[in-house]
Amino acid sequence: MSELPFTLDQLRILKAIASEGSFKRAADSLFVSQPAVSLQVQNLERQLNVPLFDRGGRRAQLTEAGHLLLTYGEKILSLCQETCRAIEDLQNLQGGTLIVGASQTTGTYLLPRMIGMFRQTYPDVAVQLHVHSTRRTAWSVANGQIDLAIVGGEVPPELQESLEVVPYAEDELALILPVSHSLAEQDTIQKDDLYNLNFITLDSQSTIRKVIDYVLSRSGIDTRRLKIEMELNSIEAIKNAVQSGLGVAFVSVSAIEKELQMGVLTTAKIDQIVVNRVLSVIYNPNRYRSKAAEAFSQEILPLFSSLNFDPENIKPLSKEIQPIEVLTNNSSET
Repeated sequence: MSELPFTLDQLRILKAIASEGSFKRAADSLFVSQPAVSLQVQNLERQLNVPLFDRGGRRAQLTEAGHLLLTYGEKILSLCQETCRAIEDLQNLQGGTLIVGASQTTGTYLLPRMIGMFRQTYPDVAVQLHVHSTRRTAWSVANGQIDLAIVGGEVPPELQESLEVVPYAEDELALILPVSHSLAEQDTIQKDDLYNLNFITLDSQSTIRKVIDYVLSRSGIDTRRLKIEMELNSIEAIKNAVQSGLGVAFVSVSAIEKELQMGVLTTAKIDQIVVNRVLSVIYNPNRYRSKAAEAFSQEILPLFSSLNFDPENIKPLSKEIQPIEVLTNNSSET
């Protein structure tokens, strides 16, 4: 075939229609007219000699050929973006973009501080933070949409061979209490004391709740015996409820630094039990890694332990965290 039967603009239009579900919304998202979008699709179908959309319903549905073209089109567009970023790197961090991913807790409480530190050194680099579930984040890393990510959940098994999953740090899940609680003055409490407390948790179907329950069970705590007083939809709501004296909760210590400093919450140690989960850095060793991503991994990630967290609660897994590029040859979370 001497000439390609499609252009990059046509692939972008196809992707937008599939994502938006209609020609009109796709046109709006691309800031072009709907007739222009329709014309490009007609030209594309004529060039390929195959229908790409089933126009019988209200929503634009891809045909089998449309799905096939979209699959390859997304790969082509991703490589084009990767190429542009590689060329931007020639400016030696005087521009470019760093795209970092995170699961919910790390993305809300940890990554903004790390990105702030990075921007102080590289103010000309545009930084994007994508906060989603561990599963969605891992797929974005695998597809090249995210440079690297820090997660607290399990990477999908089907991606574990294609991604580098590097254990990064231990994050303690702390038992938080209102400062007026009867157990607040005790140095430690017994595990059996937990079963007499009223707990505030996330919804039982949430990914973070499942991770917390798994970590608690692994630490010898029978989650079925915990009395669930209330289920809320965010960690911030849980902290406010505990602060108001409505119960107690397990949350990541990275989420309560401010409240502990202000003295509006306190934590209780459980005798002979430390509830930890592992945070991992994930990246795709087969995709291009920008100079911005290299700088972030070398200069910011090793400073994790220097952030203002209690070193007894959050600590590196080794005495000296290796930059990510050192670990690329070791094949190997919300």
